[in-house]
Amino acid sequence: MAFPTPRKVAGSIVLTSMALAVSGAWAAGQEQQRQRDDVQQVVVTAQKRAQTMVDVPQSMSVVGGDALEKHQATGFADYLKLVPSLQLVQSTPGEGRLVLRGLDTGGVASTVAVYLDETPFGSSSGLANGAILAGDFDTFDLARVEVLRGPQGALYGASSLGGLVKFVTNAPDFDGFAMRARIGAASVDGGGVSYRTNLVVNTPISETLAARASVSYQKEPGFIDSIGTAGSDVAKDINKAENYGGRASLLYKPHKDFDLRLTAVAQNIATDAPSIVESDPESLETLYGRPTQSQYVPQMRDIHYRVFNGTANWNLGSASLTSSTSYSTQKQYAREDATTNLSQFVEDNLGVPNEMYLGMELEVKKFTQELRLSSNGGSRVDWLAGLYYTDEEADLAQRYHALVPGTMTPATGLPLLADVGLGSNYREVAAFANTTIHLNPVYDLDIGGRYSHNKQDAHQLGDGVLTTPADNRAESSEDVFTYAVSLKRKFSERTAVYARAAKGFRPGGPNVLPPNAPPGTPTSYESDSVMSYEAGLKTQSDDGRWSLDLSAFHIKWKDIQLLANVNGFGINANGAGATADGVEISAGWRPLQGLRLSANGAWNKARLDDDTDLELVGGYKGDRLPFSPKYTASLLADYRWTIGDTTPAFAGASVRRMAGQHASFDPAYRAANGRQREIPSYNVVDAYAGLELGNWTVEVFGKNLGNSDGKLSTAELMPNGMFAYPNGALGTGVIAPRTVGFTLTREY
Repeated sequence: MAFPTPRKVAGSIVLTSMALAVSGAWAAGQEQQRQRDDVQQVVVTAQKRAQTMVDVPQSMSVVGGDALEKHQATGFADYLKLVPSLQLVQSTPGEGRLVLRGLDTGGVASTVAVYLDETPFGSSSGLANGAILAGDFDTFDLARVEVLRGPQGALYGASSLGGLVKFVTNAPDFDGFAMRARIGAASVDGGGVSYRTNLVVNTPISETLAARASVSYQKEPGFIDSIGTAGSDVAKDINKAENYGGRASLLYKPHKDFDLRLTAVAQNIATDAPSIVESDPESLETLYGRPTQSQYVPQMRDIHYRVFNGTANWNLGSASLTSSTSYSTQKQYAREDATTNLSQFVEDNLGVPNEMYLGMELEVKKFTQELRLSSNGGSRVDWLAGLYYTDEEADLAQRYHALVPGTMTPATGLPLLADVGLGSNYREVAAFANTTIHLNPVYDLDIGGRYSHNKQDAHQLGDGVLTTPADNRAESSEDVFTYAVSLKRKFSERTAVYARAAKGFRPGGPNVLPPNAPPGTPTSYESDSVMSYEAGLKTQSDDGRWSLDLSAFHIKWKDIQLLANVNGFGINANGAGATADGVEISAGWRPLQGLRLSANGAWNKARLDDDTDLELVGGYKGDRLPFSPKYTASLLADYRWTIGDTTPAFAGASVRRMAGQHASFDPAYRAANGRQREIPSYNVVDAYAGLELGNWTVEVFGKNLGNSDGKLSTAELMPNGMFAYPNGALGTGVIAPRTVGFTLTREY
């Protein structure tokens, strides 16, 4: 059996909302077959039923498995160029904040929902780092990544007010045994050599049972140097990282009307220092002309994902019943150097020379059950109804540790410095329904709604000389209704226009207040919500030579959730509203045989409607929302040809332009400078080329060929106005430097 690699099924998982189909590599084989494959309709499941993309009445993109491999896309940062309006705020591998359509203010609860097949991943609350632990899953052996832009509260509920990112894995295949192996290496400018290896095996066990398993390992060399005084080197490449794990799946199908799929996923992301460089606080240019970081205590991050799911499907004739049961865990361990901020203070007041770090541990356990019943189509009304339940527990512990300078030996003679713990529980029940009414052969009316009830409680403990002792409990509950209404006019099987109105929300919750909190400090924070209006066009020529997706949106965001600092404790608060207006485009063209050109872009004006807590947040009316560039644009080209009569070859390149943007709200910087910190624009150029030699594929690639040091995040000033790094430097998360490498793939 020929292994069903992404390249060989490109026709069924072509890239993004019809337009980005032009940037995927052609399936192997004859050119005529590739042309026939290319105009097949893309089938997606992001609306909880199988649909062609033209039938989905909202803006979406699909990045196929072929595109992920071709662009060497192992994480979120690698495929931003393929998805309009998707941004990433990141300083450490595995810790990234996803932003869709500019909806971000730097809070700790996510605005973008992440799913792995049928499993909702990450915390729904604002008490467990849900925003930065988005689930950057390894992309090897993925079928596709589906991205829905705009609020998805009607079907997906909490924390999807910006949109949804759904990872769809390849299911076990009954057609026969197959195996695929891949190795690769790359050289990182200013660092060392990265390595990676992947293996996937698919095998039928019987006529009714099949299995599929994959493993992945990737090692990154690091490119940031630890420095001492005057820029002298102390340690090289301190931001090394490892990413390893695997997936296993069993598919049981005793007859055509029933199947049960069991899936387990494990992934570990271990890093040393974060990918933060010391930068000038005004220009954000790197100090000393190279990526550096002053590190007194060795830093580390360790993140563990575990996901278990069982999904059963029954065909009942006129309807189908689906049950999805999931259990997932996230564990995060961190050691952050705190010497610059606190060591001198401790020595001056307690008389003990020291270096210091903050140790942090987080564990999130989440159980989810969803039942849904959906019609099988063929009538004037298609419908879907479901029930949802989730129970989430989180434990967060933070403690400051003092060390003998230059060692990892605990310093003696000091009292407990600071030990803070926060335990929380989030429970939600929901009922949802969606109906598509086929008004006539060309008009469809889609109506969906979801009622949710959530209840939360939290318990915070704190002790130590650097904090205020605390033993606080809090709880909250709320009821929320979200909905979506759309009207679609279909001109052909490949062309439609639509208009959509939708509401999304992010849960509120309790605040565990520190002792002596100022009067008026909120004991809870409310859910924030968005109301979105959009209209769009999806079209593709019958022969697949060109395609175009256009969408325009207007979003009103109410009661924005913000993170504030009160007496050294972080609390959530609600701020003013915001408005986001934008336009998105994906276009593709095949001007000649084998050549595909595509373009993606987004223009966005996301800004505050009113002043927002000037003392704690520092946001003024009219300020752009953080990390929402005015525009982004990508151009991509892919060319396939045959060398001689038997050797397919391919090559491609892309360039992505990121316009200037604003950093996180920073009241200290705003007070000193009268404006928000500005992040310069940057460009990223990538390229690849390869040969298909029978069952072998060899590919060479270059990422960030212009060696841009584009900024992915900034570290705000401390609450007291101090910088986190020596000499007034500001920490900025940067994209990886120029990387050049190869991959070698073998199919069995």
